[in-house]
Parts: sequence; structure tokens; C-alpha cells
Amino acid sequence: EFQRGTVIGRHLCNKSSREISSLLNIPQSTVSCIIRMWKRLGTTATQPRSGRPCKLT
Repeated sequence: EFQRGTVIGRHLCNKSSREISSLLNIPQSTVSCIIRMWKRLGTTATQPRSGRPCKLT
């Protein structure tokens, strides 16, 4: 969560995806996905996935 917040903070400071990925040493595709999710949902928290819950027993 901290890293996602850092990505969004740098994005709000008008840094490019390429600059953010090199500064934080993470792939550019990851940076783009985080920014896209933040723009679409307004949050970077992981969302529940669709599908049947796993069987425990």
C-alpha cells in the first residue's frame, strides 16, 4: 500500500510513468496499472474479486 501511495504522489507531482518506475525500481507496466486503477476507482486498495469462494474443507 505504501508503494502504491508513493506512485500516486509522484503522479500528482507531474512525474511520468517512466520516471516513477526508474525512481522506485518497479516495472513501468505496474506503475501504469496503479495509476489507471486510481483514476478509475479513486483508491489503490485491492478490491474483492468475482467468483465462487474457495472451499475450506
